[in-house]
Order: sequence, then structure tokens, then C-alpha cells
Amino acid sequence: MPKKRTVELPPISFGNETLGQRLARLRKERGFTQVQIAEKIGLIQTLISDYETDRLKLSAEMAVRFSMALGISIEEVLHPDAQGSVGKKPSRKVLRRLEQIETLPSRKQEALLTTIDTFIAAAAK
Repeated sequence: MPKKRTVELPPISFGNETLGQRLARLRKERGFTQVQIAEKIGLIQTLISDYETDRLKLSAEMAVRFSMALGISIEEVLHPDAQGSVGKKPSRKVLRRLEQIETLPSRKQEALLTTIDTFIAAAAK
């Protein structure tokens, strides 16, 4: 029987983070839990954890599944310096809060937006 050849490839640099850390960061930035992403992809949460801690290597198919579940391009998943085609999307947490704000009476919306504007202006100094 012929011997199976294995080739040792040098690791790809993803900047200051591993591919698994990148997946975890992208997931958290978009406000998803591991359980939510697992459900969207069709896996169990422990496998998501294994990918994020680099215990499992990311196949091409899984990279596509992660990008679809996160609503980002495959380029953003795989390339360290990639930016989204339209820029960074707001997290789901922020979007949920915005939806809740829109249900408030207009007077309370104005008061809340004024408060937010004050915090943003103070942080910009």
C-alpha cells in the first residue's frame, strides 16, 4: 500500500488573533451567542466552541456557513484586513434596542436620543 503523504504548511498569519478567535470576535460583534450561531449553521454549541478555540480546523464549507450565519462575506471571515462591503454592521443588541426605542412615544424618544448624543459628544473629547 502506498504511503500517505503529509505536507507541513507554515501557519497563516491572521494578525494578532487566530482564525478561531476571529470567528468568536465576529460572532460577538454581531450580538450572537454560540447557541444561536449553532442553530443557524445546523451544529451543536460545543462544535462552535471547538472552532472558536481552534480545536477544529475550519473547512471551506464551514467558512461559508459561518459567513452566511453571521451575515458577512467569506472575505471578512478569512482575511485579517478585510472590511465589509458596506462597512461594519451594527450588532444585533444595538438593533434590538433601536427597535425598542422606536416603540416609545416621540417625547421619550427625543429625551433618550438627547442623552445618547450627550454621551457620544463627551466621549469624542
